[in-house]
Amino acid sequence: MKSISRILKGNPTVTESTVYYVLVICCISHFLNDMIQSIIPSIYPILKDKFDFSFAQIGIITLVFQMTSSILQPFTGLSADRHPRPYALSVGMCFTLAGLLMLAFAENYLLILLAVSVVGFGSSMFHPTASRVAQLASGGKKSLAQSIFQVGGNGGSALGPLLAALIILPFGQHAISWFAIAALLAALIMVRLGAWYKARLQYAVKHPRKAEVLNTHISRRAKYGALLILILLVFSKYFYTSCITSYFTFYLIDKFGVSVQASQICLFVFLAAFAIGTLAGGVFGDRFGRKYVIWFSILGAAPFALAMPYVNLTWTIVFTFLSGLIIASAFSSIVVYATDLMPDKVGLIAGIFFGLMFGLGGIGSAFFGWLADKTSVEFIFKVSAFLPLLGIIAGLLPDTQKKNKLSA
Repeated sequence: MKSISRILKGNPTVTESTVYYVLVICCISHFLNDMIQSIIPSIYPILKDKFDFSFAQIGIITLVFQMTSSILQPFTGLSADRHPRPYALSVGMCFTLAGLLMLAFAENYLLILLAVSVVGFGSSMFHPTASRVAQLASGGKKSLAQSIFQVGGNGGSALGPLLAALIILPFGQHAISWFAIAALLAALIMVRLGAWYKARLQYAVKHPRKAEVLNTHISRRAKYGALLILILLVFSKYFYTSCITSYFTFYLIDKFGVSVQASQICLFVFLAAFAIGTLAGGVFGDRFGRKYVIWFSILGAAPFALAMPYVNLTWTIVFTFLSGLIIASAFSSIVVYATDLMPDKVGLIAGIFFGLMFGLGGIGSAFFGWLADKTSVEFIFKVSAFLPLLGIIAGLLPDTQKKNKLSA
């Protein structure tokens, strides 16, 4: 047993430069975590047919799943800032593992809600701490580090529906239990990540240094105003994407008559574009400024989102890919921009914005599910397409990077 523990923990090397192997482990951990979570919306057609759920009930499943993680994430993030617990990552994945097994064998609506809430709780323990680890390993390249971390999650979210189409849809609800293997693998990988994090914390105690002060030219009131703008942008982004991730398969089936498997593959196209856009957003954020990437990312998706409900199947997929590619590039820049405003509260800020991501996505899914029951699935895509237009308010954000360079 001791030898296994020694292999997992290894001999962590702590340096002040960018620690790419830690960022890769963060990326892989995020990939596995979000791959597991993404199978939940992917199995909605199975659950709807098996239990005769309404669209509103489907939306409530997403709401419970997303709200469980979103409400808790700011608190777990604050705890990570004040009382870091390196191995909380592995503990969180154990909750995800338990939730998966419950979901695989749940036979009524309440058990399904309980199962997804347990998975959501596991997520709430993962994101703030893992995001904090990524920044500690960045060596100052925070946009790059956040993008590497985030692209793992988006890649996992993209692959999850494809695996669901190949594994769960042909064999049914019980096949969800096969993903427990991925959860167990993730828990073991996160032991290694926790070992480095623990060594990094010990290194910081032995080698204290003065904290870097950023954006002193921006008043506290202006910082809170900027955070409010970022929250509105996250609302716009994730209300829109929740409509795609939760109901795109139903939209394609109803409007174009495609099969469930084909609709899942089309959803994979959107989520794959999301992964690509996330990595590109980090690169462009360092080069052109995070404010401008945020601005372009939200507003730039609007033309494709507005056109998508009025075109044929081929152009629907093309426009969905382009809107996903563009709008995805915002989140890593939003998180890093926000942590630059509050550099002493990285875990809290990461927890708030990851929590908003899940919470607003859940609320959006429930809202659009209710609206789809009242109108139609096609109608909600026409309504949600106006949300990216809110990206115009990103122009009000102060240009923090430019001023920081002048004061360095």
